[in-house]
Amino acid sequence: MLQTITLRAGATPATPPQAITLTPVTVFVGPNNSGKSKLLAELAQFCASGTQNEAALLLARASITPLSDDEIKKILRRMRPPANPNEVLAPGNVILKSAHNRFQVSLLEFTAALLNPNESPSRSNYACSWFLRYHTLMLDAVTRMTLINEGPAGDLLADGNTPIQVLFRKDDLRSKLREKIFDAFGLYFTIDPTNVPNLRIKLSPSQPRSSQIERGWSQESVDFHSMGQDIQQFSDGVKAFTGILTAVTAGDPSVILADEPEAFLHPALSFKLGKDIAEATAGSKKRLIVATHSPDFVMGCIQSGSPVNIIRLTYRSGVATARVLASEKLLKLMRNPLLRSTGVLAALFYEFVVVTEADADRAFYQEINERLVRFNSRGVPNTLFLNAQNRQTVDQIIGPLRELGIPAAAIIDVDVVKEGGTVFSRLLDSAFVPGITKQSLATARAQIHTAFKATGKDPVTTGGVDILTGSEREAAKEFFSRLAEYGVFVVERGALESWLPNLGASFHKDEWLPKVFEAMGEDPAQPGYVKGTSDDVWEFLDKIARWLRDPSRKGIPM
Repeated sequence: MLQTITLRAGATPATPPQAITLTPVTVFVGPNNSGKSKLLAELAQFCASGTQNEAALLLARASITPLSDDEIKKILRRMRPPANPNEVLAPGNVILKSAHNRFQVSLLEFTAALLNPNESPSRSNYACSWFLRYHTLMLDAVTRMTLINEGPAGDLLADGNTPIQVLFRKDDLRSKLREKIFDAFGLYFTIDPTNVPNLRIKLSPSQPRSSQIERGWSQESVDFHSMGQDIQQFSDGVKAFTGILTAVTAGDPSVILADEPEAFLHPALSFKLGKDIAEATAGSKKRLIVATHSPDFVMGCIQSGSPVNIIRLTYRSGVATARVLASEKLLKLMRNPLLRSTGVLAALFYEFVVVTEADADRAFYQEINERLVRFNSRGVPNTLFLNAQNRQTVDQIIGPLRELGIPAAAIIDVDVVKEGGTVFSRLLDSAFVPGITKQSLATARAQIHTAFKATGKDPVTTGGVDILTGSEREAAKEFFSRLAEYGVFVVERGALESWLPNLGASFHKDEWLPKVFEAMGEDPAQPGYVKGTSDDVWEFLDKIARWLRDPSRKGIPM
């Protein structure tokens, strides 16, 4: 099986390539076009040949787990078929078989390759081309459907070659799979042998009273199977779920490469699939490597209790990154009620995140960004906009995301200057502001708050920083600029309702958002539809976009 893989990219453009010691489950996440599917293809190529492909875009190298003498003997017992009549063997050779192939190899070289597969390129090549290539399964959109196809029963005196043959012979495996399928669909997984000589999978409303009835040809068996429904008559989601679990439970792969296994599945079933297949590999020597776009699938894998690697890939402007995400930090995202309610785990599949104080703020800034991207070639595509409950909880979202290496910008109102003590301190901590800088910012905040109070005006509703004059105004703008260096962007004019005053929307919070959206227009083809300018909130989003796109941005821990 695969032991380690090293990617060509590191956690940041300035850090060394990411080396990964594989656990039973390794999950690759990231935005679209970040290379997840490509990496699976490069891993499949290595498993087939054992050669390090210098032209590979993502995979720098891989290593194979050495096997013991006892493990090799078990493999030989399983892979060596009976000799054919008049079959000629070269001295020292043995015949090996796979599901679809039969070939002759040197016993000495085969044993040496599996004992020390990483000793030399030739050993790696032999270990893969003679063994691992026949024990690697790629589960793509087509394969997962074919795994549940009707097929021949084969020789019942021999071991099965296909998952359905193995399941038909092994009652314990069939029982385990039946339990998982019933939990998912409320129907019982059965294998029907009555279409002699083929086996077919059915989902039955009742459980077979015995394995003899399920596997037999008696009238009672025929009557039982007549009540079941052929798996091919179910939806793609049911077939995909059943096919993947069939392969993991009864297949003989050492390496399973699964590309978007959650395809066709609703969120609850994606969660269950992640949990079930992670549990099925726990304690085994199989290596399941997955590329997914589903936060529910990721949550299922983590909550299975099986050791799981989560690696986030990104690719932008020719620069790739690969960062291992600590499971305990992901669990923090999943267990925190505030974070769960905001759907924060979806951030794993976006390039960037913008966090606002409230839902109205989120809706407005998201719309502004979409119009910048669509009509002005500005803004930041592939960005997730999330909202906290208030200014005091913004840090609870951006901090955990940045710990995972996800660029998360914060938008807050000007009255953040009122927040002394722990609230402001937590905000700076979540933005990973260094200690000395944090102290100077805390001092500046207190002085600017005093200056605002001295005006006798509310900066949120009367112009923000513009109610200050002279050096105090300059100091305030410098303070906000320093926060922006760490991805904390303050609405210097005051609050959300201070934007786009030319549209004439009321400043009243409950009325402002629907009125400003109405004034901005709904149909781009209609006169008066607002597409963006170079000032006001459009310029504010440009500043945020520059920080998000900057690979050297401050505020993201290494």
